[in-house]
Amino acid sequence: MRVSQGQDIWFRRFRALTRPHSTTAADAAYELVCFPHAGGSAGYWRPLAVGLAPAVDVLAVQYPGRLDRFREAPVEDLHLLADLIVEALGPPGDRPRALLGHSMGASLAYEVAVRLARLPGGEPHLLVLSGRRAPSSAKRRTEDWPRNDAELVARVRGLGGTESAFFDDPELLELALPALRGDYRALASYEDTEGPLLSCPVVTLTGDRDSAAPVEDVQAWQNHTSGDCRSHVFAGGHFFLNDHASEVTDLIRDLLPTRTA
Repeated sequence: MRVSQGQDIWFRRFRALTRPHSTTAADAAYELVCFPHAGGSAGYWRPLAVGLAPAVDVLAVQYPGRLDRFREAPVEDLHLLADLIVEALGPPGDRPRALLGHSMGASLAYEVAVRLARLPGGEPHLLVLSGRRAPSSAKRRTEDWPRNDAELVARVRGLGGTESAFFDDPELLELALPALRGDYRALASYEDTEGPLLSCPVVTLTGDRDSAAPVEDVQAWQNHTSGDCRSHVFAGGHFFLNDHASEVTDLIRDLLPTRTA
């Protein structure tokens, strides 16, 4: 399997058209790396990136196998995917770095945080985990996974967050299926990295009606850090982020100390 390297391949930056590029990258006081859900792409984080500019430089991860990376095979191993992303990120710079992941992206953000913590000064200053059961959750260990495309489509449709017309368009669905298959295979085979706990603060986000990631299972992420862990519960299902975009943006802005003395 050939997977491209380099930040230009792995990360996307988004900004309002009225702002110069430099205000969202070089001059930003904080770096936030965002990991999309299964089947998702970097563009999911565009509203957050624009909302946090110019103080926060948002790097949205573009996984192989979708959109401009559709010619690459999806990576069906979250550990390998985390290794590749850490390599593309490179060593920590002068700016503090935070990680944010939703659903599958939360598991991936955690694995990337574990790997960064092994580097001198590399552990993120903050880890935000959204809509994903913690590995230590008992329900996480008994989770059922789709056995075929029909079950896969039914599951993704049931989670919401995607227009129903998308699933009724055979051409669009055929383009999306390889990435969905690969991501769900990666999730089904995933086991978290064993070892010392993280020490960075963790913030969990969840919807109060999310059957895929119930509140108590998301809050179990507190077992994976020796640092402070805080929970925020929103009204909604698995894609509560879509309905609370401005609230989540304000929350993230308040969590990141973007103003310097």
